Amino acid sequence: MSAPADIDVRPITEAEHSEWLRALRAGFLREPVVSAAELAARRGQFEHGRFIGAFEGERCVATFRSFAQEVTAVGGQLVAADAISGVTVTATHRRRGLLTRMMNEDLAAAKERGDVLATLIAAEYRIYGRYGFGPATSGTEWTIDVPRAGLDPRGPDLRGGRIDLVDPDEVRKLGPELHDRMRRATPGAISRDEWWWQLNTGAVRTEPGWTEPFFAVYRAADGTVEGLMAYEVDEKWADTMQPSNTASVRGMIASTPAAERVLWHYLCSIDWVMRVKSGWRAPDDLLPHLLPNPPAARITMQADWLWVRILDVVRALEARTYEGEGTLVLEVVDGSGTTGGRYLLDATPDGASCTATSRSADLTLDVRDLATLWLGDESAVRLAALGRVREERAGAGRGADALLRPSRRPWCPDMF
Repeated sequence: MSAPADIDVRPITEAEHSEWLRALRAGFLREPVVSAAELAARRGQFEHGRFIGAFEGERCVATFRSFAQEVTAVGGQLVAADAISGVTVTATHRRRGLLTRMMNEDLAAAKERGDVLATLIAAEYRIYGRYGFGPATSGTEWTIDVPRAGLDPRGPDLRGGRIDLVDPDEVRKLGPELHDRMRRATPGAISRDEWWWQLNTGAVRTEPGWTEPFFAVYRAADGTVEGLMAYEVDEKWADTMQPSNTASVRGMIASTPAAERVLWHYLCSIDWVMRVKSGWRAPDDLLPHLLPNPPAARITMQADWLWVRILDVVRALEARTYEGEGTLVLEVVDGSGTTGGRYLLDATPDGASCTATSRSADLTLDVRDLATLWLGDESAVRLAALGRVREERAGAGRGADALLRPSRRPWCPDMF
């Protein structure tokens, strides 16, 4: 077994991208073979300095990549983030500190660049808290029993609007602007680059077996595109030769509640569709209550989703808006030394200032728990009950919740 010092952790060269991808596939328990087609497709993702590998000789045994991202804060401001993905350590090389070395190198570079946050989606809950990350959003999937939903099977009332099935080229034209409107109104939403749109419309294919979904666009009466849904339908028939198909949503974005209502009703009114799987939605999504019979939609999956690591407390707290007006002194503990300290937050619904202070703290908390509170999806009172936040002043948890928790829960629609 090689000692940790014998393993070289460093940014990879473009010539090493294929070996890095082989290790990535092995780490995610996929066939460790990189085809020429996959390598060509992923070439557009490669960015010098943002792909890190751990090498034992010429063999890559751990992978890590990051890329530029924007996260929507409460109130709509877009915050610069270091998005982390492709994290693996080959099973033969665990417990040698490789992830820690790669993570520390990347987070130091992100802070040097001026990123406010780092983000990731955790495949394993227990790993990332020790690096200062905390779960900041969650998601829910519903399955709709269409016959019980109570919707008019003739379809939605379009009120002068229309629904069109479009091809991938049209999606790449219409989707980015619609998504930009949606994400600016959705705390926790993240940016999508051109590569995302190419990958999710089949223009770029990294895996064999791509099947093109249906793409439905909803236009309001004035012609404005307000909704886009991608879905696929299986083919299943009951023993009595009755259709029993399931429509599964790959993604749906809408800029208005009316667009959400129309698209869900449309999908539930397609002949032969008996069930609809909603795909990943906000935990307080309107969906169940858009049905005349809400219990026809049952939760079939619920989990944490976007994890956040705050790199700059001042800029993170000043980037968002607040539900009320007040002050809060936070003692932030950061074992890495990246961003700990005592901070005075002076907040109003129109914005806030945050400064270092010597005033007595109201709350003491780890940076990972501040990350959990930043988008407002968790309660300081709950964290205090769990022993993760310490109230230095009686009632400080309730005061923090009154400031931090928004009227709608944050949501990140995307995997990365």
